Amino acid sequence: MDNQERTQMANLVVGGPVAVNSYDKGITAALTENKPVMLVHAFNGGYLRPIELNGDSHDKGVRLATTLDPATTEAQGHLWYITPAGFFGQRPLYVIESAAGETPTKTADDGAPKPQRRRISVHQEAPKSTADTVQLGLPDKVGDKWRGKGDSPEDTQLWVVTVTPWGGITFVPITHPDAILGFKDHAVAADSEVRLTYNWGGDFTGTVINTFYPRLPEEWNVPYHHVFT
Repeated sequence: MDNQERTQMANLVVGGPVAVNSYDKGITAALTENKPVMLVHAFNGGYLRPIELNGDSHDKGVRLATTLDPATTEAQGHLWYITPAGFFGQRPLYVIESAAGETPTKTADDGAPKPQRRRISVHQEAPKSTADTVQLGLPDKVGDKWRGKGDSPEDTQLWVVTVTPWGGITFVPITHPDAILGFKDHAVAADSEVRLTYNWGGDFTGTVINTFYPRLPEEWNVPYHHVFT
């Protein structure tokens, strides 16, 4: 890891500098190189997977999976892009995009190719009652309540991503800074459904239940409990 990469990640970390460790290449790949990674949960080693792999689905959510089957691999349902999307104050913002069901690239306003990927969007009123579920879809095809209000339709897709002192990352939506990406009923098990939950951790780092380790696909079986000391 070079000094520039360490400086970029130091701007994201809460609680101290990011330690140099071989596992850091997953974080570097995700946050500074925009490469597709698996998002492996810190608690049980499962990974985030779209409930519906088909790119035509825009109203289903995301779940935790503990086995990597051929269908998921072929559809790239195990891979995610954490794509830069501006700033919130001094903190960089990202969108969480699924590699599954990616549609052909289109031309952006500046003439550069721009892939269309489904993004994780949060409900306008999450995490109240049943509105805490997320939807994975293209920005203009998720449900009306999963779009930002007024002139900011993409607000519900923007996340503050924090590198924790123990080497994982957490996701806090800018529309609900008191909430964090987690699981239904704060329970982590096979097939647990991703929800927006109140943040028991009290800051951007959350708790272990909110922590994910970016992993290059070939590193999924690397031990995932690694607290930097």
